[in-house]
Amino acid sequence: MFERLVYQSTASHDFGSLHLFNLLTQARLRNQQLQITGHLLYLDGQFTQCIEGPSENIERLWQSLLKDDRHHNIELLARQPIEQRRFSEWSMAFSSYASFYVHGMTGFFPVDDSGNSPLVPLCSAPA
Repeated sequence: MFERLVYQSTASHDFGSLHLFNLLTQARLRNQQLQITGHLLYLDGQFTQCIEGPSENIERLWQSLLKDDRHHNIELLARQPIEQRRFSEWSMAFSSYASFYVHGMTGFFPVDDSGNSPLVPLCSAPA
């Protein structure tokens, strides 16, 4: 069975382009190993992440995220079974302001001035 989990948290410190690039590189490797796909949004020191994959792997990653000191004030927004993935092409797509783009960063979808990205609705829409 597959699940989708969406949470929001506050970054423990300011993340620059290089910090975010390194975080994404680590997340993508781990997600590939766990057969997890998803999307990470970073705006104004807040993370919103949507992850999807096998239930046992989602739980494993969730427990790890709860202990991760790179963020705090973690709030679970949604967790539900799903029939198909919305981010099947991305072990971790990423959206933020265009200024956070690092050359060569795949799966980057910049947000507009209002903080909107074409991928954000995929996490907030009902299954």
